[in-house]
Parts: sequence; structure tokens; C-alpha cells
Amino acid sequence: MGTQDLQEQELEDLAVSARAELVREIEASGAFRADPGWKDAFRAVPRHLFVPYYYVGVVGGYERRWVESPDPRARERWMRGAYVDTPLATRLRDGELLSSSSQPSLMAMMLAELRVEDDDRVLEIGAGTGYNAALLSYRLGDENVTTVDLEPEITESARRHLADAGYHPTVVTGDGARGVPERAPFDRIVATCTLPSVPPAWITQCRPGARILSPLATGLIALTVRDAGHAEGHFLHSPAYFVPLRGEARPEREHTPPAGVPRRAREHDLFRFLLALTRDSLEPQEAYALWEREGMPQRERYGITVAGDGEWAWLDDPEGPYVWPLR
Repeated sequence: MGTQDLQEQELEDLAVSARAELVREIEASGAFRADPGWKDAFRAVPRHLFVPYYYVGVVGGYERRWVESPDPRARERWMRGAYVDTPLATRLRDGELLSSSSQPSLMAMMLAELRVEDDDRVLEIGAGTGYNAALLSYRLGDENVTTVDLEPEITESARRHLADAGYHPTVVTGDGARGVPERAPFDRIVATCTLPSVPPAWITQCRPGARILSPLATGLIALTVRDAGHAEGHFLHSPAYFVPLRGEARPEREHTPPAGVPRRAREHDLFRFLLALTRDSLEPQEAYALWEREGMPQRERYGITVAGDGEWAWLDDPEGPYVWPLR
């Protein structure tokens, strides 16, 4: 065996051990608790094939790590970094993050909370690197997985990464807010990008009883679809920060509370979640009064209702007294 072959074999051995360690770390975090069946998917799907290069923050900017580096030590750093339980920046434009590979433990928690059943048809909003679609394909089969992204260069690279790993789900270039009607109906929809509200097209493209999981207002909303015009559900406990959806439903900038709100509230994650959720309905001072009166409510006390006459957020009860329109 030549030196180059030996180095490649050592790199592959490192990938196997690093992936096993990542699975142990995800399991220890409790992310698989809702559905341990995802453990096998994370053990089998090689994340490094989906991040042939990525960027890590350094003083003054970013450092690029990539598989084709001529330095064996740099390739080793790339491989080890691919299996760290952290999000990886994969696409930048003028300093703006366009695409990333999400933190694996967060991905695992979201997939577990999707509560899939055998042969469920799943739509993923935000193809990213293709890694999440590969995990879905491993569990459900290529024919049951559709992933969509607005950027042709993102979908093309995702399709290539998926093929390299041996997976062939349907990859669509288009506006995720519109769903993928030609592949409907879906049993599950999962978004890996944040939105200001839940697009009505998602509801109409789901079967009754379908589950939708999406980042919204720094949280994760889990909706159950009743019919083509109605869905409702609570937020999960975990915070979630994702790249915004590019397309029709791009969210506004984060609402920063003014100095009139006490500093402890301005800096508190749960208060900023409430502000984001009620950005068009409550003044920051009103939001603060509610937040303090209700004892700094956790995310899971909030919910979303989507119906034919609109979409609204609520605290504790969709019938009130705390209800706010989202769109």
C-alpha cells in the first residue's frame, strides 16, 4: 500500500471512529429520546461527504477547511471538524451565511420529534448540504423523501453529495414557501430554515393527521394538520436558530427591545422569543408586562393555529385570553 493510500485509509478509519463518537454524544444529549430509531441513520450516513469544505470562525473572518487540502494534517482537521456536534457554515456570500449544515444533535432532536412512521412521505424545506435528506432517505427510502431549496447551486451540490453517499431522494429547485405540490400529499413536513409564519401551501399539501415541524421566532413549532384548512400545535421546549428562508416569506430583522424595557428582560432568551412571536401585535413594553405577569413562560406554553381566516399565536389556550395574529 502506497503512502497516499495509507493516508486515505487512515482518514476513512478516522471517519468511522469520529462518527461513532458523534452518535454517542447525540445519544447522551437525549436527542434520540422521542425516537431511538434515528440512531442507526446517524451511525450509517457519513456527514463528511456532505461537507467537502466548510468555514470555521477565526479572528477577523473565516478559515476554510476542505477535503482536497494538500496538507494531511489539514485534511485530518477537516475530518474531525465534520463530526463535531456543531453547525458548519458551508456557503457564504459577501459575508452573509447562505447555507449551513445544522448541529447534528439539533437535527436528531427534530427528526425524532417528526415522529415518522414507515412509508411516510416527507417534504424537507431547505436542502442545505443534503445531509438531512440522506438521514430521511436512510430511514424512509428515497422514494418517500423530497427536499427543496431556492438556490440552484445549493440543490445541485446537495444532489451530488447525496449521490456520492448512495442516496437519491427527489431534489427540487424552488421556493420552499410554496411547497412542492407535484409531490404531495405529504405525511410530514420539516423545515431547516426559519420563517415568519407557516405558509398555507404546506397545510394544503398535507394529509389529515400530518405533522409539520418548523423553526419560527427562535423556537420550533410542531403542528398537527386537521384538514386542508386547519393546523394547530405547541412549540417545543428547545430554542432554534436557523438561516432564514430565501424567497417569498423571508422574515424581517429581529425586533430589538428598546431601552425602556428592563435590561434583564432585553437579554433574556425567552423574552426575545415572545417579542419575535408578537412583533406585529404587541409593543415591547406590553410584551414585557405580559412576560413578567405570566412568570417568564417557557416556549412550550405557546402555540400556533393556522386556519382559513388567518394564523395566530397564543399562550396556553388558542381561545385566549392571550392571542396574537401572525399574518
